[in-house]
Amino acid sequence: MFYLLAAIWDNIKDILWNAFNRPRIIDVLDIVFVAFLLYYVILLTRQTRASAVLKGFLFMLAASWISGLFGLVSINWILMSILNNGAIVLLVIFHPEIRKALEQLGRGAKINNVRKDSETDKRRAMDEILQSIINLSRRKVGALVVLVQKVGLQDIIDGGIRLNADIHASLLENIFEPNTPLHDGAVIIQDGKIAAAACILPLPEGLGISRDLGTRHRAAIGISETTDATVIIVSEETGIISLARSGKLTRHLDTASLSAILSETLLSTRYTRFYTFISLSGLGKKRGKEA
Repeated sequence: MFYLLAAIWDNIKDILWNAFNRPRIIDVLDIVFVAFLLYYVILLTRQTRASAVLKGFLFMLAASWISGLFGLVSINWILMSILNNGAIVLLVIFHPEIRKALEQLGRGAKINNVRKDSETDKRRAMDEILQSIINLSRRKVGALVVLVQKVGLQDIIDGGIRLNADIHASLLENIFEPNTPLHDGAVIIQDGKIAAAACILPLPEGLGISRDLGTRHRAAIGISETTDATVIIVSEETGIISLARSGKLTRHLDTASLSAILSETLLSTRYTRFYTFISLSGLGKKRGKEA
C-alpha cells in the first residue's frame, strides 16, 4: 500500500513539475486554445440532447485518467477501449447536432444566456399551462406539450416554428386548434417561454409500446426516453390527460395531479413529489385507443 501511494505521489509530482516548469509559450497557447474550444463546445451543446452525452464522455475520460493513475489496469483498458471507439459512435449518432454546431461556429453565432424567471413568473406560467390543458381536455382537442428540464431540446426547437412567446392559455389553446397551421406537432416550453410549435418528436425505440397508443402518445414517450423532459398529452378522442416522463406513460390525470406535476416541474417545490405520488396512485386503470 505504501509503495502504491508513493508511486501515485511521484506521478502527481511529475505532472505538476511538467505543468509549471517545462511549458513553452507554444504550450501555453495550445492549452488556452484547447480550453477555449472545449468551453465553446459546451456552450453550443448545453441546450441540446448532446449535452448529457458530452458530460458522460468527459466523466469517462476523467475515470480513465484516475484508473491509470491508481494502476487499475483492467478498468483503464475497458474505459480506453470505449473512449477510442466512442468518439466514432458519437460522430455517427449526433452528426446533425455536430453539423449545426459547426455551422454556428462558422457564422459566429452568439450564445444566448439562460433566462432566469422569478417565482411569480413561474407560478403564472404554471397557472396558464394548467388552464389551457384543462380547457383542451374538456373540448377534446389533442395537445402535446413538452416542458424542458436540464437537457435542452434546441435541435428539436430548430426543426419547428420558432415563437419565443410568453406563456398564455389562450395562445396555447389557439396553437392546438384543429385545422390551423401549428396544431400538428408538439409545443416546446423552455426557459419560461413557448419556444416553438409544430415540433417533430422522436418515436420510442422500445418494442413494448401498446398498440392502443397513437402517434401523439408514442412521440411523448420517445422524447421522455432520451431526455429528462416532462411531456403532457391530451387525447383528441377522449380528452384524457396523460403524462410521459422517463419513458413511462401515466394516464387519466385529474386537475389536482396535473397541478402537482406542474408545480414540481416548474416551481421545484419541496413537498410536491409526495403529493404527486398520492394523486397518481389513485388514478383509473382504463386503457383506450387514442390518437
